[in-house]
Amino acid sequence: MSWIGIWSEHAQTYLLVITLITFFAFSLPLFFKPCLWAKLLLWKIPDDTHLTIYFGRCLGAFAIVTNIMFMQAALFNLGTPFILQFFILFCILMVIVHIWGAVLRIQPVTETLETGFWALLLILNLLFYPVPQ
Repeated sequence: MSWIGIWSEHAQTYLLVITLITFFAFSLPLFFKPCLWAKLLLWKIPDDTHLTIYFGRCLGAFAIVTNIMFMQAALFNLGTPFILQFFILFCILMVIVHIWGAVLRIQPVTETLETGFWALLLILNLLFYPVPQ
């Protein structure tokens, strides 16, 4: 596909922008306030939130580590192709997760709409993917 990598010379800038957005909009809120994050996305929070908070913080911790790896790729060009491959696969799986939840009708509408967000990130990752010249 000839469109893959058409913006590859800007891959590091793309990773920097995505890192800053996801770190503050997703990673930190999930790590520190997973139930508040879930409420903002219209999830119903059960009375017993211990498991919810645990899984939210685990996901937030993973997201923070991912952001650190993205930042290294963005600032120091360390493993940019690998990082974007990782992100491409993650976006594919997130699209599947959100479609699955929509088909089963087990998620709020905000999560179903988020499918488009992950699909857009997938396309952007492919556009910025560094390809050999």
